Amino acid sequence: MEAYKQDFIEFMLESRVLKFGDFTLKSGRKSPFFMNAGAYVTGTQLRRLGQFYAQAIHDSFGLDFDVLFGPAYKGIPLSVATAMAISEMYGVDVRYCSNRKEAKDHGDAGILLGSPIHDGDRVVMIEDVTTSGKSIQETWPILKAQGEIEIKGLMVSLNRMERGQGTAGALDEIRATYGFPAEAIVTMTEVCDYLSSLPADRAVLNDELKEAIRAYYAQYGAEGAPWQ
Repeated sequence: MEAYKQDFIEFMLESRVLKFGDFTLKSGRKSPFFMNAGAYVTGTQLRRLGQFYAQAIHDSFGLDFDVLFGPAYKGIPLSVATAMAISEMYGVDVRYCSNRKEAKDHGDAGILLGSPIHDGDRVVMIEDVTTSGKSIQETWPILKAQGEIEIKGLMVSLNRMERGQGTAGALDEIRATYGFPAEAIVTMTEVCDYLSSLPADRAVLNDELKEAIRAYYAQYGAEGAPWQ
C-alpha cells in the first residue's frame, strides 16, 4: 500500500472522521463503522484533506481536466480544498464548481456556484463516500444539462466495499451505469488490512469489532470486501 494511503487512514482516525462502533446509516443498514467527512472542521484538516484528494486524483485520472465538481453540501469544501491543493502541489489550475440545492434567481443566479461549466469541459467529480450511488443519480442530470461535457472520473475518500442498489459494489455500479471511472483514496479492505497490522499498543480493532465487520460484510459485502 502506498505511504500516502497509510497516512490517510491515520488522518481519518486522528480527525475522528472514521469511527468504529454501532451506527445506523442513511440507508438503514446497521454498520460497525462510520465515515463522516463533516468532522473535518479546521483549516489544517481541510488543507491536508485536499492534498490527499489531489494526489489520488493525480495518480488515478491525471490532471488533464478543467473542472472539479463537488455536489452540495459536503462536496463544496472538498472541491475548494482539492482545487487549491492541485495548484499548490502540481502547479495546475483547475476550476471548482458545486451545485445549489435550490436554484438562485437573482445576482449569481442558477443552480451552480463557483465556475460555470461549458461545452467541452472535462470534469472530475469529488465526494466524501458513496454507499448506494444515489447522490450520483441526483448529480448526473445537473451536469449533463450544462452542455456536452466529459466526465473524467469520480473520486471518493473511502470505498466502503459494500453492495450498492444491486449485488455489485456502489463504485462498480457507477462505472457500469455511467461509463466513467470511479475510484477512492482508500478502500475499506485497505483500512482493515492496515489496522490489523498495527502493533498491540496501537490496536484499533479488537476481536469483537473484527467479528462485527466480518458479519456486516457477509450480509452487505461486494467483491473484494474485507475478510470474505
